[in-house]
Amino acid sequence: MTPFQTIAACRDRLSALARAYEGDLVTFLRDMIAIPGESSGEHAVVQRIEREMEKVGFEEIRIDGLGNILGRIGSGKHVIMMDSHTDTVGIGNPREWKWDPHIGKVQDGYVYGRGACDQRAGMACLVYAVKLIKELGLLGDYTLWVVGSVQEEDCDGLSWLYILREDGIQPELVLITEPSSLQVYRGHRGRMEIEVHLYGTSCHASAPERGDNPIYKMTALVREIETLNTRLTSDPFLGRGTVAVTEIRSLSPSLCAVPSSCSIHLDRRLTAGETKESALAEIRALPSAKDAEVEILQYAQPSYTGLVYPMEKYYPTWVLEPEHPAVRAAVETFQQIEGRAPVVDKWTFSTNGVGSMGICAVPTMGFGPGDEVDAHSVGERVSIDHLVRAVQLYAAFPLSYVHTVEQQMATTTIDSQAGE
Repeated sequence: MTPFQTIAACRDRLSALARAYEGDLVTFLRDMIAIPGESSGEHAVVQRIEREMEKVGFEEIRIDGLGNILGRIGSGKHVIMMDSHTDTVGIGNPREWKWDPHIGKVQDGYVYGRGACDQRAGMACLVYAVKLIKELGLLGDYTLWVVGSVQEEDCDGLSWLYILREDGIQPELVLITEPSSLQVYRGHRGRMEIEVHLYGTSCHASAPERGDNPIYKMTALVREIETLNTRLTSDPFLGRGTVAVTEIRSLSPSLCAVPSSCSIHLDRRLTAGETKESALAEIRALPSAKDAEVEILQYAQPSYTGLVYPMEKYYPTWVLEPEHPAVRAAVETFQQIEGRAPVVDKWTFSTNGVGSMGICAVPTMGFGPGDEVDAHSVGERVSIDHLVRAVQLYAAFPLSYVHTVEQQMATTTIDSQAGE
């Protein structure tokens, strides 16, 4: 019996067991939502995850130097890592929320709260997927690491640079559990954080003609950037690159003085074929940027462990080919569990895939519970039905992936021998 036949044969048992653990799933998720954990403040939620991993029966649990938590089952040759970041964005203005964002409200089939879908749901489902794997015997020639990564909201990909360069684990696949409405996603646009500075001459504001106001010069540049956004490159799969001014500020000795400098922050989304060099060149080529200083920002904030692991704020575009075994296995797993074909698409926002695949070239894809439109919103929520379905998909995927890879290797060997 092939793994796909095994999964099909135990589909009803998978569903029944996932439903049986629905209460535990929701409780674990609500416990995590109740713990505020913005970037560099994830320690308490990591400790809560560690306790649940111990309860479920992971064979090894470790917390690395950056503060990522890694739980392992199996010791097979195919190393698979599944990621859910443990940090959240802040709550913003509390008055915008209709309920306490840290209470994990359950209503009408949803769990509400900050981090509900981004990304505490993914972690809850991964931990309980391991429970299903163990109880249903869905083990195979694979090693599975469940990762709770840190600092993603501040600097996506950073945790994976640390894991892949410092933790001594070399996976052949990374699966991301960011919200995708359970659709199979195989990439997204890259991004970068750019600052542009223009300088002038400060003077008393009562006689502005004595100085040179950089805000006026920056106003012209902002208009040119707005126009630049309309003519950026587009890609049939990833869509169009974008650039947006997200902050403007000036430096002045007083509100009664013309400022000496003005700076803007740019959010630049990169589609296929765009690079940091091409993006910087486009800004520098604008007429009003002739005297501007243009730079990519650096990230160097300490994690909750106190470790600083610096990274340039350039997050490359990445796309996994549609015929990759991971994508094929995800599609087949979805078909076996759900009885229909999934949508194969991409995320609109950015994920840790910029580190695992964009920088480190480890094949990466994923699917997750929740809708990405709810991420970072004051109505953040995740469907309980999504939780139960995601647990089944994550439990079945490793065995499906191993079968798909080994089947492809066998076919390649036969084709090679036939050609000799």
